[in-house]
This record gives sequence, structure tokens and C-alpha cells, in this order.
Amino acid sequence: MTGRRAGLAGVVLAGGASRRMGRDKATLTVAGRFGGRTLVEHLVSVVAQCCDPVFVVAAPGQALPALPAQVLRDEVPGLGPLPAVGLGLRAAARAGAERAFVCAVDMPFLVPALIGLLADAHPGADVVLPRAGRDHYLAAVYRTALAGSIDALVADGQRRVGALVDMVEAQRVELEDPAPLANLNSPDDIAGLC
Repeated sequence: MTGRRAGLAGVVLAGGASRRMGRDKATLTVAGRFGGRTLVEHLVSVVAQCCDPVFVVAAPGQALPALPAQVLRDEVPGLGPLPAVGLGLRAAARAGAERAFVCAVDMPFLVPALIGLLADAHPGADVVLPRAGRDHYLAAVYRTALAGSIDALVADGQRRVGALVDMVEAQRVELEDPAPLANLNSPDDIAGLC
């Protein structure tokens, strides 16, 4: 079932270093795809179909197009996705959301149906994540109250989102079709889209 879910915010993580890609993924465009929009514009439009409000976590000084989302800036860049997830969850909690769908900006095939599936499955869990051969931490629904736990993990030097998932009540949804979880990680991945 698609459509917006009450109490569900969206968080798009756009501030990664993109070392394998060799350039900022958020502002990437692919000829003939996404209606000429950048990846971040495309992802925000997909996430907004199920989530309100939508936040984009970007690196300090990172140039982004105008977005129908609130842009948050990483407080300490280069620490990986865990602190960015915490920043997004704190903002979502302040906006009154109890849960947030968190995703990476490099997921061109993400669909609202996947967000809805995860949002509707296991509503009492701290984290609901898809599993397709492996856990996908950056395409999951998180309880916004986990921001404090993330702060403690980061203070202890932890950078992996998996460390958070390991210490809370996490439920997994097995996916038969992993296509919506595919990431664009390198120029070769882009060539495969054309």
C-alpha cells in the first residue's frame, strides 16, 4: 500500500564522500533517467510520497539544488552514516514523527511500495529493515527515539549503523526482489542505467 503514513518522516542521506564514484552522487544526473532531475531530487520525490516531513542530510558546504525538503548539515563530516542517521532522526522527532524512513541518496530504483511495506511491517520494532541477501541499513524505518542511542555510539567511536541495529529490537522483511535496494556506487553502475 502506498501513500503517506502518519508519524513517518523521511531522511535522505546525501553527504557521503562518494570515493568510488569520484564525484558527489547527490547532484548526479543520468541521461534519459529521472526526468532530468538529480539523484537527490529524485529520491526526495519518492520518499515524499510516503513520508512527511522529508529531511536531507548533507555535508557542510555541499551544493544541492532547491529541494522540497529541509536540508540538515552534518555536524562532523567524514564519520560515516551513523551520525547522519542520528541527525535526521533528531530532526524528525522535533517535527513530531515517531519513526523515519532513512535511505541513501544513491538508490535510483527505490519505490514508494517498499517504503510502505517497511512502514507497515512490525510497527512496534525499533528498526525495520529489508533483507535481500544481506541487511540493508540505509533503506530502513527507524524509531526517532534512537537518536540518543546513536549519540552514545558515536561518542564511543562507533561508525557502523549495524552497531545500532545489533543493540535494539530490529525486525527484518525478506524481499524477493532486491532491485529497489540497488545502489549506484561507481561510474560503471551509471553506464548500466543508460
